[in-house]
Amino acid sequence: MRYFEDVVVGSIDSFGSYTVTKDEIMEFAEKYDPQPFHLDEAAAAESMFGELVASGWHTMAMCMRMIADRPDPLAALAGVGADNIRWRNPVTPGDTLSLRTEVLSKRASEGRDDWGFVTSAIECLNGDDEVVVSFETTALVQRREDNQYQQRKPGAEN
Repeated sequence: MRYFEDVVVGSIDSFGSYTVTKDEIMEFAEKYDPQPFHLDEAAAAESMFGELVASGWHTMAMCMRMIADRPDPLAALAGVGADNIRWRNPVTPGDTLSLRTEVLSKRASEGRDDWGFVTSAIECLNGDDEVVVSFETTALVQRREDNQYQQRKPGAEN
């Protein structure tokens, strides 16, 4: 677990692997973004994309899954915001996605000494190292000194 104190501004990391399936693209689209180029291969072939593509919101959800599965997760208490979302290239069935992150800034909370804010730039890449979506996120992050959210061991003082 990486706490606020562990975060280094300017650090860059790459992680994640998520392979996109046709069925998943169509399931997500049917429920949340029912546009023809997400739902129907024939219609998608006639679209500007020329083939079935994932919804941008589905792509963002896949990014979140990789962030949640990260082997050394940030001790995030909550997301505060996502800014500057740019869908740069389509995501198609069979693409394997990964993430590249850069810590842009961090600041201690003015109101709570057990919290801090970390802002990162995130790029989601396909297997050809093309950026498919980029965005910035700010997370509320636990400080190491915070005992309120840490698990207490049996017999430890509260």
